Amino acid sequence: MAGNVIEVTDATFQTEVLNSPIPVLVDFWAIWCAPCRVIAPTVEQIAEEYAGRLKVAKMNVDENPMTPARYGIKGIPTLILFKDGEEKDRIIGVTAKENIVRMFAPYLGGV
Repeated sequence: MAGNVIEVTDATFQTEVLNSPIPVLVDFWAIWCAPCRVIAPTVEQIAEEYAGRLKVAKMNVDENPMTPARYGIKGIPTLILFKDGEEKDRIIGVTAKENIVRMFAPYLGGV
C-alpha cells in the first residue's frame, strides 16, 4: 500500500472504517482487476492530498468476502464513502479524480 492508504480486512473493517472519527473512502478491488489498477494511483493521490481529513482504505474482495457481500459489491472497482458508520455515497468503475472528490467533499467540513 502507498503511504497514506491503509489495507482493511473483514476483521478490521468495523474499527478502521465504521468507527472512524473522520470520513473513510474505501476502494474495493482485486489483484486481477485491470480497472482497479487504473484507478489505484488516483486513490493514492487523494489519500495524500486529504490526509488527516479523509481516511483512505483498500479492501481486497477476494481475500475478504464478508464485507463486500454485506454492502452488495457486484462490480469492482467500487469506491464507497463512509461517515459516522454509514455509507454516504458510492462510485462503481473508473472515474475522474474530480468525480471522486465531489463525492466526499461535502462530508469533510471546512474544505
